[in-house]
Amino acid sequence: MPDPKTLDDILDEAREKMGEALEHLRAELRTLRTGRASPAMLENLRVDYYGSKTPITQVASISAPQADLLLVQPYDNNALEDIERAIMQADLGLNPNNDGQTIRVPVPPLSEERREEMVTKAQSRGEETKISIRNARREAKDAIKALQQKENLSEDARYSAEQELQDVTDEHTDEADVLLEQKEDDIMTV
Repeated sequence: MPDPKTLDDILDEAREKMGEALEHLRAELRTLRTGRASPAMLENLRVDYYGSKTPITQVASISAPQADLLLVQPYDNNALEDIERAIMQADLGLNPNNDGQTIRVPVPPLSEERREEMVTKAQSRGEETKISIRNARREAKDAIKALQQKENLSEDARYSAEQELQDVTDEHTDEADVLLEQKEDDIMTV
């Protein structure tokens, strides 16, 4: 039987889950196009490589030699067409050019409409993160109540732990808002 949790353990676990939600948001926002070419735009792509979905970073190196161009250099030339197909199917608004050795991906400037779509995607991902943060708070709050009943903790101890939990939640939610605001500014900057 595992050791019983303490209030500190519950709060640490909630802090960790909320931190993971923010890290996931950072990774998701890196993949959204701004106006400049960035290798992170393709990081989450999966390539159908010999029958299995493989992350593109495992089958090719991606670089941005210019502000409006991505260069994808496959480790195995047999994967060229699969990589090209994955980029086209990713709905990023990119048209890769395969020269037989590398794939050049011109990154056109974003139209105002496409920028607004990207901002909407970013906001959606931000809201998903906030939901994850609130779910972590709810789980921790339930664990605090259960611990209070099981260990006969005082109301003051429970209240104090719940207040600290709310402070941690607010801190992580505010950080998600800041990340979102920065990304929106990047996207809308022409």
